[in-house]
Amino acid sequence: MLLQFLFILVALCSLILIYFGSGKNKEIIIFFIWQIIVGIAVFNGYFLKHPIYFPILMLITLIISFWTINKQDTNKINSNYLLLINVLRIPVEYFLLLLYFKKKIPVEMTFLGWNYDIFIGFTALIILLYLWILKGKLPRNILISWNIIGLSFLLFIVFIAVLSSPIPIQQFGFDAPNVAVLEFPFYLLPTCIVPIVMMSHIIFIKKLYKENHLNTTQMNPKK
Repeated sequence: MLLQFLFILVALCSLILIYFGSGKNKEIIIFFIWQIIVGIAVFNGYFLKHPIYFPILMLITLIISFWTINKQDTNKINSNYLLLINVLRIPVEYFLLLLYFKKKIPVEMTFLGWNYDIFIGFTALIILLYLWILKGKLPRNILISWNIIGLSFLLFIVFIAVLSSPIPIQQFGFDAPNVAVLEFPFYLLPTCIVPIVMMSHIIFIKKLYKENHLNTTQMNPKK
Protein backbone atom coordinates (compact mmCIF):
# COMPACT_ATOMS: atom_id res chain seq x y z
CA MET A 1 0.00 0.00 0.00
CA LEU A 2 2.87 2.36 0.83
CA LEU A 3 4.45 1.70 -2.57
CA GLN A 4 1.23 2.65 -4.35
CA PHE A 5 0.84 5.81 -2.28
CA LEU A 6 4.42 6.94 -2.93
CA PHE A 7 4.05 6.23 -6.64
CA ILE A 8 0.92 8.39 -6.82
CA LEU A 9 2.81 11.10 -4.93
CA VAL A 10 5.64 11.06 -7.49
CA ALA A 11 3.12 11.24 -10.35
CA LEU A 12 1.39 14.22 -8.70
CA CYS A 13 4.77 15.89 -8.22
CA SER A 14 5.51 15.46 -11.92
CA LEU A 15 2.16 17.07 -12.81
CA ILE A 16 2.79 20.01 -10.48
CA LEU A 17 6.34 20.48 -11.75
CA ILE A 18 5.36 20.42 -15.44
CA TYR A 19 2.62 22.95 -14.68
CA PHE A 20 5.09 25.41 -13.12
CA GLY A 21 7.93 24.42 -15.45
CA SER A 22 5.78 25.26 -18.46
CA GLY A 23 4.95 28.65 -16.99
CA LYS A 24 1.52 27.55 -15.73
CA ASN A 25 0.43 26.31 -19.13
CA LYS A 26 -3.34 25.81 -18.78
CA GLU A 27 -3.32 22.98 -21.32
CA ILE A 28 -1.70 20.82 -18.62
CA ILE A 29 -5.16 20.67 -17.02
CA ILE A 30 -6.36 18.63 -20.04
CA PHE A 31 -3.48 16.25 -19.41
CA PHE A 32 -4.50 15.97 -15.75
CA ILE A 33 -8.14 15.21 -16.67
CA TRP A 34 -6.92 12.51 -19.05
CA GLN A 35 -5.10 10.80 -16.16
CA ILE A 36 -8.34 10.65 -14.18
CA ILE A 37 -10.26 9.16 -17.12
CA VAL A 38 -7.61 6.51 -17.69
CA GLY A 39 -7.36 5.86 -13.96
CA ILE A 40 -11.05 4.96 -13.77
CA ALA A 41 -10.65 2.42 -16.58
CA VAL A 42 -7.49 0.93 -15.05
CA PHE A 43 -8.98 0.81 -11.56
CA ASN A 44 -11.83 -1.28 -12.94
CA GLY A 45 -9.32 -3.70 -14.50
CA TYR A 46 -10.23 -2.93 -18.10
CA PHE A 47 -6.71 -3.12 -19.52
CA LEU A 48 -5.82 -6.23 -17.52
CA LYS A 49 -8.71 -7.91 -19.34
CA HIS A 50 -7.95 -6.26 -22.70
CA PRO A 51 -4.20 -5.41 -22.79
CA ILE A 52 -4.27 -5.25 -26.60
CA TYR A 53 -6.09 -1.90 -26.33
CA PHE A 54 -3.37 -0.32 -24.19
CA PRO A 55 -1.34 0.86 -27.24
CA ILE A 56 -4.40 2.85 -28.36
CA LEU A 57 -4.45 4.48 -24.93
CA MET A 58 -0.78 5.39 -25.32
CA LEU A 59 -1.38 6.82 -28.78
CA ILE A 60 -4.03 9.17 -27.38
CA THR A 61 -1.66 10.10 -24.55
CA LEU A 62 1.04 11.01 -27.08
CA ILE A 63 -1.39 13.12 -29.09
CA ILE A 64 -2.39 15.05 -25.96
CA SER A 65 1.28 15.42 -24.98
CA PHE A 66 2.38 16.85 -28.34
CA TRP A 67 -0.70 19.09 -28.45
CA THR A 68 0.35 20.45 -25.05
CA ILE A 69 3.92 21.00 -26.28
CA ASN A 70 2.64 22.81 -29.37
CA LYS A 71 0.69 25.22 -27.15
CA GLN A 72 3.77 25.99 -25.06
CA ASP A 73 5.01 29.58 -24.80
CA THR A 74 8.80 29.27 -24.58
CA ASN A 75 9.06 32.67 -22.90
CA LYS A 76 7.34 31.30 -19.80
CA ILE A 77 9.42 28.14 -19.36
CA ASN A 78 11.19 27.64 -16.02
CA SER A 79 14.09 25.26 -16.63
CA ASN A 80 14.68 24.61 -12.91
CA TYR A 81 11.31 22.90 -12.60
CA LEU A 82 12.03 20.92 -15.76
CA LEU A 83 15.25 19.67 -14.20
CA LEU A 84 13.36 18.72 -11.04
CA ILE A 85 11.06 16.56 -13.18
CA ASN A 86 14.09 14.58 -14.32
CA VAL A 87 15.32 14.20 -10.74
CA LEU A 88 12.11 12.21 -10.18
CA ARG A 89 13.62 9.53 -12.42
CA ILE A 90 15.67 8.43 -9.38
CA PRO A 91 12.71 7.32 -7.20
CA VAL A 92 10.96 5.94 -10.30
CA GLU A 93 13.91 3.61 -10.86
CA TYR A 94 13.58 2.44 -7.26
CA PHE A 95 9.87 1.71 -7.83
CA LEU A 96 10.70 -0.24 -10.98
CA LEU A 97 13.18 -2.35 -9.04
CA LEU A 98 10.51 -3.19 -6.45
CA LEU A 99 8.05 -4.08 -9.21
CA TYR A 100 10.66 -6.39 -10.72
CA PHE A 101 11.03 -8.16 -7.36
CA LYS A 102 7.24 -8.58 -7.38
CA LYS A 103 7.46 -10.12 -10.91
CA LYS A 104 5.37 -7.28 -12.34
CA ILE A 105 8.00 -6.17 -14.87
CA PRO A 106 11.05 -7.87 -16.44
CA VAL A 107 14.60 -7.16 -15.28
CA GLU A 108 15.30 -5.42 -18.63
CA MET A 109 13.16 -2.49 -17.44
CA THR A 110 15.33 -1.85 -14.35
CA PHE A 111 18.85 -0.51 -13.85
CA LEU A 112 19.87 -4.13 -13.26
CA GLY A 113 19.00 -4.67 -16.92
CA TRP A 114 18.88 -2.15 -19.77
CA ASN A 115 17.39 0.88 -18.04
CA TYR A 116 19.96 3.63 -17.47
CA ASP A 117 17.47 6.38 -16.67
CA ILE A 118 18.83 6.68 -13.14
CA PHE A 119 21.98 8.22 -14.65
CA ILE A 120 19.90 11.03 -16.15
CA GLY A 121 18.18 11.53 -12.79
CA PHE A 122 21.46 12.00 -10.93
CA THR A 123 22.96 14.26 -13.61
CA ALA A 124 19.76 16.35 -13.54
CA LEU A 125 20.26 16.77 -9.77
CA ILE A 126 23.89 17.81 -10.28
CA ILE A 127 22.98 20.30 -13.03
CA LEU A 128 20.14 21.71 -10.91
CA LEU A 129 22.42 22.22 -7.90
CA TYR A 130 25.04 23.89 -10.09
CA LEU A 131 22.63 26.23 -11.90
CA TRP A 132 20.12 26.98 -9.13
CA ILE A 133 22.01 26.72 -5.84
CA LEU A 134 25.54 27.63 -6.92
CA LYS A 135 24.31 30.12 -9.55
CA GLY A 136 26.67 28.63 -12.12
CA LYS A 137 26.31 28.69 -15.90
CA LEU A 138 26.56 25.94 -18.49
CA PRO A 139 26.95 26.36 -22.26
CA ARG A 140 23.71 25.87 -24.18
CA ASN A 141 25.31 23.11 -26.25
CA ILE A 142 25.94 21.07 -23.11
CA LEU A 143 22.36 21.51 -21.91
CA ILE A 144 20.97 20.67 -25.36
CA SER A 145 23.16 17.57 -25.56
CA TRP A 146 22.10 16.49 -22.07
CA ASN A 147 18.42 16.85 -22.99
CA ILE A 148 18.89 14.88 -26.21
CA ILE A 149 20.69 12.09 -24.32
CA GLY A 150 17.98 12.09 -21.64
CA LEU A 151 15.25 11.90 -24.27
CA SER A 152 17.10 9.07 -26.05
CA PHE A 153 17.40 7.08 -22.82
CA LEU A 154 13.69 7.58 -22.19
CA LEU A 155 12.66 6.45 -25.68
CA PHE A 156 14.92 3.40 -25.40
CA ILE A 157 13.31 2.16 -22.19
CA VAL A 158 9.85 2.88 -23.59
CA PHE A 159 10.79 0.67 -26.55
CA ILE A 160 11.85 -2.10 -24.14
CA ALA A 161 8.67 -1.66 -22.07
CA VAL A 162 6.46 -2.00 -25.15
CA LEU A 163 8.26 -5.14 -26.30
CA SER A 164 7.94 -6.56 -22.77
CA SER A 165 4.17 -6.07 -22.63
CA PRO A 166 1.72 -8.99 -22.99
CA ILE A 167 0.72 -8.04 -26.52
CA PRO A 168 1.31 -9.86 -29.86
CA ILE A 169 4.67 -8.08 -30.49
CA GLN A 170 6.19 -9.09 -27.12
CA GLN A 171 9.91 -9.91 -27.36
CA PHE A 172 11.17 -9.70 -23.76
CA GLY A 173 10.11 -10.67 -20.25
CA PHE A 174 8.13 -13.80 -21.02
CA ASP A 175 8.72 -15.06 -17.46
CA ALA A 176 7.71 -11.69 -15.97
CA PRO A 177 5.92 -9.56 -18.57
CA ASN A 178 5.31 -5.85 -18.14
CA VAL A 179 1.86 -6.02 -16.51
CA ALA A 180 2.41 -3.41 -13.79
CA VAL A 181 1.48 -0.56 -16.18
CA LEU A 182 -1.93 -2.19 -16.66
CA GLU A 183 -2.66 -1.89 -12.94
CA PHE A 184 -3.59 0.99 -10.65
CA PRO A 185 -1.68 3.22 -9.87
CA PHE A 186 1.30 2.12 -11.98
CA TYR A 187 -0.53 3.02 -15.19
CA LEU A 188 0.66 6.52 -14.28
CA LEU A 189 4.17 5.57 -15.41
CA PRO A 190 3.40 5.37 -19.17
CA THR A 191 0.42 7.77 -19.22
CA CYS A 192 1.71 10.48 -16.87
CA ILE A 193 5.34 10.33 -15.71
CA VAL A 194 6.97 9.23 -18.99
CA PRO A 195 5.07 11.77 -21.17
CA ILE A 196 5.85 14.54 -18.69
CA VAL A 197 9.56 13.68 -18.71
CA MET A 198 9.40 13.66 -22.52
CA MET A 199 7.67 17.06 -22.51
CA SER A 200 10.26 18.45 -20.09
CA HIS A 201 13.09 17.58 -22.48
CA ILE A 202 11.36 18.87 -25.60
CA ILE A 203 10.25 22.22 -24.19
CA PHE A 204 13.66 22.66 -22.52
CA ILE A 205 15.30 22.15 -25.92
CA LYS A 206 12.82 24.59 -27.52
CA LYS A 207 13.72 27.18 -24.89
CA LEU A 208 17.46 26.72 -25.45
CA TYR A 209 17.15 26.94 -29.24
CA LYS A 210 15.04 30.08 -28.99
CA GLU A 211 17.55 31.73 -26.65
CA ASN A 212 20.35 30.80 -29.02
CA HIS A 213 18.42 32.24 -31.98
CA LEU A 214 17.73 35.50 -30.11
CA ASN A 215 21.39 35.87 -29.13
CA THR A 216 22.51 35.20 -32.69
CA THR A 217 20.05 37.80 -33.99
CA GLN A 218 21.27 40.38 -31.46
CA MET A 219 24.91 39.73 -32.35
CA ASN A 220 24.23 39.90 -36.08
CA PRO A 221 21.46 42.47 -36.56
CA LYS A 222 20.27 43.18 -40.07
CA LYS A 223 21.64 46.37 -41.46
